[in-house]
Amino acid sequence: MMIRAIAPRRPSIFPVSALFRALPLRRRPRNSGRAARGPTMIITGIETVPLRIPFRAGTRSASSAWGDSNLPAADSLLVKITTDEGLVGWGEAFGFRAVASAKLAVEQLIAPLCLGKDATRIEPLMLDVQQKLHVFGRGGALAFAISAVDIALWDIAGKAAGMPLNRLLGGGVDALDCYASLVRYSEPALVKASVRQAIDAGFRTLKLHEIALPAIRAAREEAGPDGELTLDVNCPWTLHEARQMAKELKTIDLKWLEEPLWPPENFEGLAELRASGVPIAAGENVYTLMDFERLLGAGAVDFVQPSPAKMGGISELRKIFPLAAIHNVPVMPHSFYDGPGLLAAIQATAALGSADSMIEWRWFDLEATIYGDALSPKRGRISVPQEPGLGLDPDPDVVRAYRWK
Repeated sequence: MMIRAIAPRRPSIFPVSALFRALPLRRRPRNSGRAARGPTMIITGIETVPLRIPFRAGTRSASSAWGDSNLPAADSLLVKITTDEGLVGWGEAFGFRAVASAKLAVEQLIAPLCLGKDATRIEPLMLDVQQKLHVFGRGGALAFAISAVDIALWDIAGKAAGMPLNRLLGGGVDALDCYASLVRYSEPALVKASVRQAIDAGFRTLKLHEIALPAIRAAREEAGPDGELTLDVNCPWTLHEARQMAKELKTIDLKWLEEPLWPPENFEGLAELRASGVPIAAGENVYTLMDFERLLGAGAVDFVQPSPAKMGGISELRKIFPLAAIHNVPVMPHSFYDGPGLLAAIQATAALGSADSMIEWRWFDLEATIYGDALSPKRGRISVPQEPGLGLDPDPDVVRAYRWK
């Protein structure tokens, strides 16, 4: 659905900015007795673009994603923002079964607060949105929707500046290490086959989503003693249960154990588990800067995993890197998606990440991908797109073919 502004409201005063001062944007006339306004670019349209891309029939993912036979496709929600200067930005909300809720949040809650506003004032606008909508929650589908809008605005900022976001954020490397993030197969034979495929594709580090020891041991057997394995169990265990599992997992030699505890905000429990000698990763289900400070301050993790399509987009993601550096914890962004949210993780990590940071590459076998062949790892490394903004726009043919209600 496209939502457009009927009559653009006057933009807020834009503070002097080295970036936008140099941009060839329209200037509004001065009004007598009012402060001069800087360059502005008005948000004129916000469109939600839900996609449903099926798994290829008969492949490793078609019937085994998360062990859920009722999940035959990877649903995602893109958000397209247009401006009166003709620039277009793309964002992404975390998808799957949350697409409909995030779509509603964009259309009914967030878009009315953004239409007619100045697209160049991203963080003040996003702060205003968060403050006005906080009564509806600080996480979940609403946070996913805010993330998508924020990412799209940063895409526009990079395009307006004529540079990729990694440079706009003050740094930039040409390529990043990435790891293959596998779905859950449960059956040891399927686990072995997928591990072998990922290793043969050049990945040196793999993430499992298994929860049963036979499947995890099968992965280690196939990867060999030198293969680097991580394990994301998606918050299933009490602290007591996790301690028992940790005893078994120590023999498997994991790079990290991800989100082992329920509830995920049990940061003190994570710290206790970490003290037992198992490296811990978490952060995908953390939504605010204050909660990331609690997570890191508790000494709960060896790796922190902010998710740009969940926790507020690039505006919030970029704050985590210096915070994590204070605690000597590498940032490993959660990016289990393959649209603008993935590009947001790549661009921010290229600018702000450490030598230890890696990108999560969703090891799915889909009928199509949002960027076609334009974005793909080679031998466990991914090139950072260098075109302005996020670096790539979604393939219009894929959008047309897989767009749903």
